[in-house]
Amino acid sequence: MNNRLLAYPFDANLIMRKAKALRRDLSASANLIEKRIAVLGGSTTHDVIAMLELFLLDNGIKPVFYESEYNQWWEDGVFGNAELDVFKPDVVYIHTSVRNVKTWPAIAADAAAGDLAGETVGKWRAVWEKIAEKFKCPVIQNNFEYLPYRLLGNLDAVDRRGRVEFVTRLNAGFAEYARTHDGVYLNDINWQAADFGLARWHDEAYWCMYKYAMGKAAIPVVAFNAANIIKALFGKNKKALALDLDNTLWGGVVGDDGPENLELGTETAVGQCYTEFQEYLKELGRTGVLLNVISKNEPENAKAGMNHPQMVIKEGDFISVKANWEPKSENLKAMARELTLLPESFVFVDDNPAEREIIRQQVPGAAVPEIVQVENYISAVDHGGWFEPVKISGDDLKRNAMYSENAQRAQLQSSFADYGAYLDSLEMKATIKPFEQVYMSRIAQLTNKSNQFNLTTKRYTQEEIVRTAADAAFVTRYGRLEDRFGDNGVVAISIGEMKGDAMELVLWLMSCRVLKRDMEFAMMDEMVAEAKARGAKTVRGFYYPTAKNGMVRNFYATQGFTKMSEDALGNAVWELDIAGGYEPKNRHIKIERS
Repeated sequence: MNNRLLAYPFDANLIMRKAKALRRDLSASANLIEKRIAVLGGSTTHDVIAMLELFLLDNGIKPVFYESEYNQWWEDGVFGNAELDVFKPDVVYIHTSVRNVKTWPAIAADAAAGDLAGETVGKWRAVWEKIAEKFKCPVIQNNFEYLPYRLLGNLDAVDRRGRVEFVTRLNAGFAEYARTHDGVYLNDINWQAADFGLARWHDEAYWCMYKYAMGKAAIPVVAFNAANIIKALFGKNKKALALDLDNTLWGGVVGDDGPENLELGTETAVGQCYTEFQEYLKELGRTGVLLNVISKNEPENAKAGMNHPQMVIKEGDFISVKANWEPKSENLKAMARELTLLPESFVFVDDNPAEREIIRQQVPGAAVPEIVQVENYISAVDHGGWFEPVKISGDDLKRNAMYSENAQRAQLQSSFADYGAYLDSLEMKATIKPFEQVYMSRIAQLTNKSNQFNLTTKRYTQEEIVRTAADAAFVTRYGRLEDRFGDNGVVAISIGEMKGDAMELVLWLMSCRVLKRDMEFAMMDEMVAEAKARGAKTVRGFYYPTAKNGMVRNFYATQGFTKMSEDALGNAVWELDIAGGYEPKNRHIKIERS
């Protein structure tokens, strides 16, 4: 979707003026997923919810809201109420601010006495724990911005009685809890207020008259950041960058100026800006964002530029490089196919406004930041929130290496005439086991990210995954795949529910990175074995079509299932009779079992 009015840098006043029209247009989008979001406010939240709705719709999420009464966040969170109980939220967002801190260190008090910060954090902690106990859903919590004044001047940040110092301790307490407790996520309004400008953030007139925790122009900033966390929780992040070269990663045109004359490095102000942008991108790649190049250039010129001695990101850091004279929109679509990603998984970064507009028109869903001046390139990419992580897993840190290894596998495959022999040459080993605590975060992440090889498109929060794994009515399996090139990480997830003498596959998904390597057969073999051990005579599978998962329409047929029914929308039920025996189909993967 990516409505340009809702992309950074956005005009808050314009968004608020056009909110009704934006809501109408975005609500008409296809394939929206519905989520119930409870907003527990410590201030007036009506406009926060209105803005939050727009940003979520723009990310493919149709929100249904519960809104607490004014300043009833603690009462609703700790004691609950019948309306909230019936609502059963998928996410709870606690919209409090420094205005909700009621007790401050006394100037006349002993600076070392008591633990007022710990007591204050404890008030919020009671809400988080009660919500976790009752609703078992993610909690998003604002931390605290600084006050618009300092009683002690610069000493306010040092003295234990200073309010700057006290807010810093509160935020550290919030961060420690979120770091050590799954399911609590911080919306960092402390940073947002600093970025926005603290003097502009606080509007005393709006607070006194309307109980707005921040100025009206800051409300979209808060809502945008909260929406980024929610869309990340439900798998709506982008996955890859497609980067131009000339005047994007370096100053100048390599084909005209020659690599020796490119502006890079600290010798010039412009060169330093390009170098710092590359340093930012390099670190972004280390978090799991895939780095790629699409450039209108001769391949040898692009290669010479990428191997410039002052390049921070070298040629080998890119997963895919398309340097040619084909339309960039076609290159982006081809790149997506090669990486087994959807085109809308990309953020396209190019200094040329004409190229940006072509991508917007020809590749709907791809994000296209407005980059104008090199000194603002970092903020244009960073503030977009496209890659917002809620947690960084080991697999995230290895993702670029995994995709590079995939390229080596593809190169090896081309040297084999027999596909089976190629699979054997990979020397594959899989670990297939019931869900384990160490992988719960990755499993939840995968259920929300995988679209193309997801037969039922069911999404799970981490809390739901933990609950399902503990329920004896369910059969859970995750699959990790390793081969001679490296570890692909957790790439397959299956959940079966026992219903009498049948096991129903309520979730079946796999990363497209390991398609056609027998992993789908290995997972089915293990699920069938467990179904038989539990006395099942039938395995029942479901396919619910979406705009993205057409590639698995006939998945169950390849597994030996029989189609039992299909409605006009393409929703199908398949069954596999296992009472008379089952012949395992995996031939090429060595399995480590539970």
